[in-house]
Amino acid sequence: MSKEGQAGKINPVILWAGIVAGTFLVSWAGISFFLSIFTDSPGPEVFHPGSGKVGVVELKGLIVSPEKTIEELTSFRKDKAIKAIVLRIDSPGGAVGASQEIFSEVRRTDRMKPVIASFGSIAASGGYYAALGARKIVSSRGTLTGSIGVIVKFANLTEIFDKLGYRSEVIKSGKLKDIGAANRQMTDEEKKVLQDIIDNVHEQFVGDVGKSRNLPLEKVRKLADGRIFSGEQALESGLVDQFGNFTDAVRLAAELGGIKQDSPPLVYPAEKNFSLLKLLVGDNTSSVINNLHILQPVLSYEWSIAH
Repeated sequence: MSKEGQAGKINPVILWAGIVAGTFLVSWAGISFFLSIFTDSPGPEVFHPGSGKVGVVELKGLIVSPEKTIEELTSFRKDKAIKAIVLRIDSPGGAVGASQEIFSEVRRTDRMKPVIASFGSIAASGGYYAALGARKIVSSRGTLTGSIGVIVKFANLTEIFDKLGYRSEVIKSGKLKDIGAANRQMTDEEKKVLQDIIDNVHEQFVGDVGKSRNLPLEKVRKLADGRIFSGEQALESGLVDQFGNFTDAVRLAAELGGIKQDSPPLVYPAEKNFSLLKLLVGDNTSSVINNLHILQPVLSYEWSIAH
């Protein structure tokens, strides 16, 4: 073979090395492509100064259980990508304990990153209480809010029981143990005991409104007779900070959180898979089991016209 032929011949070792290397690169590219499609763990996001996201926590309907709202607030508080939070409220209120727990968690969260309360159609009683922990409260002019008060309702079924011939026998450890029983009239002593509780819990509400809104207690007490206010009346009374819709609340949250983007990304809590079991015993305020206790007497920061 001539020297020219030998020079043009490719060394078999080099040829196979090239084939192996090419196959490896093609395979790696393919694997990387499919991983980029199906992976659930994208690489860490890089946030530049002035960037960030706004978390949105929704508090809707009757406030029965605080766990879901507290869990969402805690998650956003720990998420470094979330620079501010909007608490969107559309609620007539609910159980005293649940409303107070949410208020405390909102306040705790706001100490770490700004929380803006945004009122929808109604944010009354316990719904308003929850907002008191936020840095700012944004309301529409026609939002129904206020209803600063406490209520507990008992059914008096004596006439129905009489017609049915129903009688109950009660054995109790003290004369006040079955206070509010539906099968008899409430005594004056029982009414006084309950009124003392109502007055005490009401004063807790008044005190938190005064501290959170920087209002004299005497002024709050004049507002705290259970009445509802429009958004305009609430602003005049110092119960809210400014008018605006949800978008305005997001912009304010972004500004206070140091986000420079005109339209910051919004993050909502991840939805959990639906099931009939979760509907019955789920961890949210709409679960059937959670709402059953509303049928029982419970202290409520709630605006309700149904008795």
